Amino acid sequence: MFKTNLKIAWRNLWRSKGFTLINVGGLAIGLACCLMLLLYVNYEWSYDKQFTDVDRTYFTRLNLKINGKLNTTRATPNKLAATALQTIPGIENAARIAMSTPDKLFSYKENNFKLKGLSVDPAFLKIFDYRFIYGDANSALKDPNSILLTSSTAKRLFGNENPIGQSVEWDKRKSLKVAAVIEDLPKNQSIQFDILQTWALFEQENPSEKENGWGTITCMTIIKLKSSQTFAAADAAVRKLISLQEKDTDLEAFLFPYSKFHLYDEFENGKVTGGRIDQVKLFAFLAFCVLLIASINYMNLSTARSEKRAREVGIRKAMGSSRFNLMGQFILESLLLSFIAMLIAFALLEMSLPYFNNLLDIQIQINYHSYLFWTILLALVSITGFLAGSYPAFYLSSFSPIKVLKGFKGSAGSSLSVRKALVIVQFSLSVAMIICSIVIYNQIQFMKNKPLGFDRNGLVQMDIEGEWAKPGKLELFKTELKKAGAIASATEFASTFTEGGSITGGISWPGKAVNDNSVIDYRSTGYEFTRTVGAQLLAGRDFSPEFVADTATSVMLNEQAVKTMGLKNPVGTKITWGDNPSLTVIGVIKDYSNEAIGRKSKPTLFYFNPAKSRILLLKLDPSQALNKSVQLINTISNRLNPGYPTGLKFVSQGMEEQLKNEKLLSVLSNIFGGFAILISCLGLLGLALYMAEQRKKEISIRKVLGADLRNILILLNKDFVKLVLISNMIAFPLAYILAKNWLSKYDYKIDIAVWPFLIAGLISLFISVLTVSLQTFKVAKANAVDALKYE
Repeated sequence: MFKTNLKIAWRNLWRSKGFTLINVGGLAIGLACCLMLLLYVNYEWSYDKQFTDVDRTYFTRLNLKINGKLNTTRATPNKLAATALQTIPGIENAARIAMSTPDKLFSYKENNFKLKGLSVDPAFLKIFDYRFIYGDANSALKDPNSILLTSSTAKRLFGNENPIGQSVEWDKRKSLKVAAVIEDLPKNQSIQFDILQTWALFEQENPSEKENGWGTITCMTIIKLKSSQTFAAADAAVRKLISLQEKDTDLEAFLFPYSKFHLYDEFENGKVTGGRIDQVKLFAFLAFCVLLIASINYMNLSTARSEKRAREVGIRKAMGSSRFNLMGQFILESLLLSFIAMLIAFALLEMSLPYFNNLLDIQIQINYHSYLFWTILLALVSITGFLAGSYPAFYLSSFSPIKVLKGFKGSAGSSLSVRKALVIVQFSLSVAMIICSIVIYNQIQFMKNKPLGFDRNGLVQMDIEGEWAKPGKLELFKTELKKAGAIASATEFASTFTEGGSITGGISWPGKAVNDNSVIDYRSTGYEFTRTVGAQLLAGRDFSPEFVADTATSVMLNEQAVKTMGLKNPVGTKITWGDNPSLTVIGVIKDYSNEAIGRKSKPTLFYFNPAKSRILLLKLDPSQALNKSVQLINTISNRLNPGYPTGLKFVSQGMEEQLKNEKLLSVLSNIFGGFAILISCLGLLGLALYMAEQRKKEISIRKVLGADLRNILILLNKDFVKLVLISNMIAFPLAYILAKNWLSKYDYKIDIAVWPFLIAGLISLFISVLTVSLQTFKVAKANAVDALKYE
């Protein structure tokens, strides 16, 4: 019986080539989009899951009060790891990762590379089971001057030589020995590095790190439990740990699963509220919507062809077929169609995957050896087949044999209403996707074009290293750059300008309440800071060589800091900070957004200390050609600091990088929203083709009676226009809710205007009318005699 049904299914599909082509095309595109999105969702979901004991591995997060609110950070006191390991029985291993390890120059013979190095405790390698090519986890970082390389880093430095035991020059100052090499890290791991260095080396370079107390948070702490069953007890003990060491603290550490580190990074009042997982869920929902739209095509076209299948149903029922057998026949047809569509979708997926990876800068690969992959593939074919074929199977198998053999055409009214409902669902989802895509794009453009409070044009940064650390060398460099006309001004800065920095709760000011736990960001800088970055001084002055005597006791505040401190006349106010009992506010800077586009500025204090600054900010001379200025900087830097590459980075590039997630969402929603519209139009095309064919005689009679082409086109299009208009009415509030919810995470955001809704509505209306008209035009232009000559 199965073989017979399969033959009938194949013959039916082959006989109706146009119907089959439209259905297979729609399903194939829908399945390809769905598979691509699911692969991306799986890629994001699989972050950090490569490690064997990931279920026992936890990041230690820290809750602290910042300006009256409970905030959560990944930074912790450096004493936490050792104390937790010694005092909490359920902990197997604990390791620290330094948060302030800048890229350094690593040299071997003629090879010089700036590489990303992480300073970690040796226990780090016992927590994460990296795949070792040379060496092992027990001895890799035992020696303070040993390092571990990734495979590609070893290849860059040593070529085909065996790197083990070789010495690498670190920052042109220290010799480090290669103790181990591991396989390259997959891109879907949160902790990325080229080289691992020892924590002991980090302390040698930062002697003050040993003196830091429980109130200083400078590192990340990773903990591995002996058993996942001990999590509750270990977490409770970690939460009390800091308060047991320091009575007056308001810091509370807690354990957070490492497997959730990538996807859940937003916290509110100490509780996780979401993060990247929201975007992953959105793409999973988008995959479902695209597949649903493709399945609706099949339902519509199958029920639309009911008249041609009605006589077949009647004859088979008269010959003894049960409704169950008929339903099986139609489901089998749907599964066969779904299987063919999946083969085409798989080919489309393989062709487009490299472009997709390149577009998103990720490494998605299809694992053909995975049982899960083939299970999902089989499930998609089955679900799509049953989903698409379920309604046609129930509807077509319900025909009465007596009525259809007498000429009954099927329950046209009920099937038509269902088809209309399905078309409305299709276009509602598609229009909502278009609106959301427009809103996302507008928000990105708003954040890109919004005044940031500083001038990023022509602003570049470079590391202060090598010769620049020697007295007078950096000033000589800046002087020569100005003489050459390469720059207009320059200043030192604490760290990378577009990233975060240090915070403190140890600042006091006049009128500060005893229970005020406000936390202030602080950044070191040099002279000409506001001029170099293009920030606006609202009051007072900048640090200046004309006031050398007061630089050690002067600070500047931004607007948010002034507001936090409640200062009425900030310039001249005396504040205290740690060991500095009397600091004077000499200037107030207008808030600017450099660390998070779309978010409000944090209260920030600026103090003069070029010696503690790691970055040199340069404002290129606007009267000079950009490439010439960059060339001059490189030439002078190579002459004065020959051992180190200049490594210029434009601040504008760093600002663009902050919009990476938003751009990803925009690109994917545009691409797959476009495919959703295309699939919907394929369904509309098939439905229009069928309805025009059904009304051929009616159209011919109307033409004989004098109807012109315009009237006939209006007649055939008006029903579809009504459906699209109803779809828009449903899509508009749905899209508004989704867009408003997405925009809520930004401090600076656009107002949702009317025009995205109008554009989406007009696009859907235009495409639907064009799609239907292309088919109905042929019917309307046909010779009326051909349709009526047999009547």
